Amino acid sequence: MAVPSKIVYALCVVFLAAACATQTTQQTVPTVWLMGEVHDNPQAHEARYEMIAAKVKTGWRPAIAMEQFDREHQGLLRTAQDQCKQASCITSQPWVENWQWELYEPLIQLAIDYQLPLLAANVSREEANRIVKGGYGAALDPDTIAQYELDKPLPKPLGEQHRRNIVEGHCNMLPQHVAEKMIPAQVARDVWMAKVIEQQATQRDVILIAGNGHVQKDVGVVHWLPVKLQQTTTVYGFIEDSQANGAEQFDVLRTVPAHSREDPCEAFKAMMKK
Repeated sequence: MAVPSKIVYALCVVFLAAACATQTTQQTVPTVWLMGEVHDNPQAHEARYEMIAAKVKTGWRPAIAMEQFDREHQGLLRTAQDQCKQASCITSQPWVENWQWELYEPLIQLAIDYQLPLLAANVSREEANRIVKGGYGAALDPDTIAQYELDKPLPKPLGEQHRRNIVEGHCNMLPQHVAEKMIPAQVARDVWMAKVIEQQATQRDVILIAGNGHVQKDVGVVHWLPVKLQQTTTVYGFIEDSQANGAEQFDVLRTVPAHSREDPCEAFKAMMKK
C-alpha cells in the first residue's frame, strides 16, 4: 500500500528536526583539555605540543588558556596576537612575566599560525600575595567569590590536599601556618582558570596550559568547572619518571625522562635562612 505523500513529508520533517537537534547538541558540547606540565622540562613541553598540533592540523580550533599570562594583561595579549607574526614578538613584550618562553613559543606560534585565541588565565603573583595577606576579597570580585562559594570553608578533603601539595612543593620546610595562608592563593588561581574556561566554552573548545598541580583531578581546576563541563573535560598529566606515582590524578598520563636541574630544595633552604 502506498504511503500518502503528506505522511512521508511529515515523517521527513520529524526526522530532520531530530537530526538537527542532535547535531546542534553535539556542536554545543565543548571539549576541554586540561594539559599539565613540568615547567622546565623540554621533553614534556614537546610531547604536549605534538599532541595539540596534530589535532589542530586536522581542523580543530580551540582557544588556548595559559597560566603563563596574567589575567590583567588579556587586552594587551589580544593586541599582541593581532599584531605579531612570530611568537617571540609576543613573549618579548614588556608586560610579559618571566618564564622559560623558548619552551612555550612553539605552542604560541601554533596559535598565531592557526588564529587560535590566546587567553590570559592566571591570577598574578601580586594578586596572590594580596590574597595570602587579606583573603579572597583582596583580589577577587564579590561576584566570583559568591559564584564559587569562596566565602564558605573549603571541603575538608580539598583543603587537606592543597595543604599537602603546598608543604611538599616547598620541600617540607614551610611552617604550617604559612601553608594555611597560601591555600586561598592557590585556590584563587584554579578558580580563575576555571572561570576563563567556562566563559570561553560558550563559544568554542578550550585547552588549558598549566602546571600539573593546577590540573590534577582531586584538587585542581576541574573541581571548579560546572558538572556538565567536567563531563567533556580530559585531564592530561606530563610528568617525569620519578614522579609517576600520581597517575590516578590524570585521565591521560605521559611520562618523560627527568630534566637535569639544580636541587630546588637547596635554593629554598638558602632563601628560608635569609
